[in-house]
Amino acid sequence: MRYSKIVGLGHHVPETVISNAQLSTMMDTTDEWIIERTGIKERRWIDPAKDTVANMAAKASRLALQRANLTEKDVDFIVFATITPDYFFPGSGVLLQRELGIESIGALDIRNACSGFIYALSVADQFIKSGMYKTILVVGAEIQSTAIDATTRGRNTAVIFADGAGAVILKPSDKPGILSTHLHSDGRFAEELYVRDPGSSRPREERQPEQILDTTHFKVVMNGSQVFKHAVVRFMEVINEALTANGMKKEEIDLLVPHQANLRISQFIQQKMELPDSKVYNNIMRYGNTTAASIPIAMSEAWAEGKIKENDVICLAAFGSGFTWASALIRW
Repeated sequence: MRYSKIVGLGHHVPETVISNAQLSTMMDTTDEWIIERTGIKERRWIDPAKDTVANMAAKASRLALQRANLTEKDVDFIVFATITPDYFFPGSGVLLQRELGIESIGALDIRNACSGFIYALSVADQFIKSGMYKTILVVGAEIQSTAIDATTRGRNTAVIFADGAGAVILKPSDKPGILSTHLHSDGRFAEELYVRDPGSSRPREERQPEQILDTTHFKVVMNGSQVFKHAVVRFMEVINEALTANGMKKEEIDLLVPHQANLRISQFIQQKMELPDSKVYNNIMRYGNTTAASIPIAMSEAWAEGKIKENDVICLAAFGSGFTWASALIRW
């Protein structure tokens, strides 16, 4: 049987570090307030003069290719997860293709917010298993600092979201690598975490430049209590679904890499699963919530730190806007 296996990981984050103390000069907040509610100590924001979603993704991708002993010419398909593309259209996949100097290969964009990377990984896994492609680049990348409302009015989300990119390379294998993926959504809660504009379902006069430039028309709306309430339930469900599908117990997980939404959510899941600190990887303290980029960034760092080793069982799990949630179980 044909399986897919991750053979390389890479990530890139902007150089500019934004501490909680710096945010306190922009809005009514404190280091203590942010850490208590989110666990975040600092995050990275881009330099708009030089950083784009596509070029950050390219830097992460080149590192993943280098670690896999491959080159850009080896890639025959791209799956790109982002909710903050450089353009309204076309998608970021083709821009990444251009950045990497690759011609003609297919590029698919995934817009599933915080669950986007696992959705993208699942799509790539199916393409590898079917034999359609042999080397797939899967990317999650976001620039959110340019859209947040960095004032007291937007404080609840401005302190959370940040920028970065992560990438993995998938290749065929005769031994199980990605054991299973599990994808879910519930659109009844779409407006509990969303950005309304620029949307196409309203008349043109509601989407004129002056309205689009007004951040009140271009902001993240988040019902934090609803998100937390659903997240802690869905995280547990989808992790257990992955374990059940593979006949495994929680004790067999070597490393859980959750989407870095909020450290309090990750800690709640860790406590419920009775996992030691050594079996859960979190880096939200340093990078904030980078949405689709958070899991591949965390995986890349964990691997570089020697926390992902051959034959380890890695569990990925995410929950976010949509609501969408997903998991993947991987034999390294």
